[in-house]
Amino acid sequence: MRHIIAAAVLALAATAAAADPIEGVWQTQPDDGAFAHVTIAPCGGAFCGTITRTYKGQSQYQSPNLGRQIVIDMAPQGGGNYTGKVWRPANDKIYNGKATVEGDRMSLSGCVAGGLICKSQTWARVQ
Repeated sequence: MRHIIAAAVLALAATAAAADPIEGVWQTQPDDGAFAHVTIAPCGGAFCGTITRTYKGQSQYQSPNLGRQIVIDMAPQGGGNYTGKVWRPANDKIYNGKATVEGDRMSLSGCVAGGLICKSQTWARVQ
């Protein structure tokens, strides 16, 4: 009986861990009327996100940031939480990053001062 309960608990934990994956295509929060689609995929033992489409207003345009990696080595921490690095195109700097995925929303933060000062965006899953 204990083996059945243990197996059920492990199956439930595995389902919960896979319930909110970071992998997919995400739309960034608009910044000065522009936003991007970022494709997040496995890279090594973590996840990386590359800018695959850019928009101004509702029109797609050719940003110089296309193809740039914006989410860098986000490693799963459990419970839909990830840590790694994020690149901010506005100032061309890389920050310590953290992400939390809940359903079709992701909160992504870039932090300095050991995580004391963070700036966050909420991204929406496109697919």
